[in-house]
Amino acid sequence: MRRHRNVKIVATLGPASSDYDTIRALFEAGADVFRLNMSHGDHDDIRSRHNIIRDIERDTGRPICILADLQGPKLRCGVFAEDSVEIAEGQKFRFDLDDAPGDATRVQLPHKEIFAALKPGGTLLVNDGKLRLTVDECGADFADCTVVTGGTISNRKGVNVPDVVLPLAALSDKDRKDLEFVCELGVDWLALSFVQRADDVNEARGLVRGRAAVLSKIEKPAAVEAFDSILEASDGIMVARGDLGVECPVEAVPPIQKRLIRRCRAAAKPVIVATQMLESMIDSPMPTRAEVSDVATAIYEGTDAIMLSAESAAGSYPVQAVRTMDNVAIEVESDATYREIIEASRTAILSSTADAIVAAAREIADTTDIKAICCFSHSGSTALKISRERPRVPIIALTPIRETARRMVLSWGCHSVQSEPVERFKYAVVSAVRAAKASEFVTPEDQVVVMAGIPFNVPGSTNILRIAPCDERRIFGAEAD
Repeated sequence: MRRHRNVKIVATLGPASSDYDTIRALFEAGADVFRLNMSHGDHDDIRSRHNIIRDIERDTGRPICILADLQGPKLRCGVFAEDSVEIAEGQKFRFDLDDAPGDATRVQLPHKEIFAALKPGGTLLVNDGKLRLTVDECGADFADCTVVTGGTISNRKGVNVPDVVLPLAALSDKDRKDLEFVCELGVDWLALSFVQRADDVNEARGLVRGRAAVLSKIEKPAAVEAFDSILEASDGIMVARGDLGVECPVEAVPPIQKRLIRRCRAAAKPVIVATQMLESMIDSPMPTRAEVSDVATAIYEGTDAIMLSAESAAGSYPVQAVRTMDNVAIEVESDATYREIIEASRTAILSSTADAIVAAAREIADTTDIKAICCFSHSGSTALKISRERPRVPIIALTPIRETARRMVLSWGCHSVQSEPVERFKYAVVSAVRAAKASEFVTPEDQVVVMAGIPFNVPGSTNILRIAPCDERRIFGAEAD
């Protein structure tokens, strides 16, 4: 079940992919991480899918990563007397707190926080940005607007406020309940929606209490502006291009994507590129050429993972969508230009002994006949550092901790293995070699680089590197102890 690519594939589960056979087929087609979307399905649905994934993990003997994605605070307008109305460019339209059904002149916006933050000249976007209004005058309970881009507005359509940081908690009451549920369930990563500031991440961390890694979704201009502090507070990042493309000019999204990927890589934190990657495959067995190019671009930029949403959750061709991503990734990573881009974008960071050792391991692997880099990692930090280096050879990330093995699956190039605990470096080398051979990365005639920390089982203690033969007789014969 080894992958023949380094970038990881995240597949969202839903009505089209909720039974054992389909989820297993997605895994075998190339899905490394499964996303449970808390915006859809009740806790029983989520528990059932989680249990199926763990059954597949047991049956295949491979760690599988599970990402739970919280809904976040959803801003929506109220309802209309006739369910929907048409508003035209240039006309006046009011949002207010009155819960009376709306008409062609007004509708409820049941969010006091929006009115508190709005200023004249600000922008309100409705229905994924299809309708755009400019605020003329506003107060504590109303906003009088002029329609810039008109169209149909109907019951409970989403509202975006791109110009301001809203005084909203990142976690709604529903999110808090969902967070506790999925952490008790045992998910590996928790994605936070509509993060605006580092404090949003820190609040979630306090509730998670180390039970999952925390990933921040970047989908608001405020998050882009505060990205460095958000990245520092987070374990990983998702470039959520859906809402980001609504609230930012669409032409700004590609450079934002490129910039965020590079910063995540420099920080040795995994990053996912998401939304509309193979959108046409919801209804078609074949993607468009533009979609394939979009997926390829994210891979060339060095992202850790690429994600399918409705394509695998609700589409007619979920397995084909995963297989398409797998094929595109293999083709891109075999291109000489890919290596040139990846190596040109490498940032030399040598602030610790571990940084120096992983940089040396990558250099050795790039310049000698080494078939794999094997690292032992208690917390996963060593695997993240070697992943940042984007070596030419596979990374075999070993850990005795099941939760760490699962979390490392998300990182670029990491073939995650849950190993037996070891107390001596000699036996760590043997364990690494056996894992490399079992996964068919090496033969007995090959050599690997092995990294570990002495003493063992101490996070962040990586301090030893060895070039080891893959013939176990030579390993023991070369040891003086």
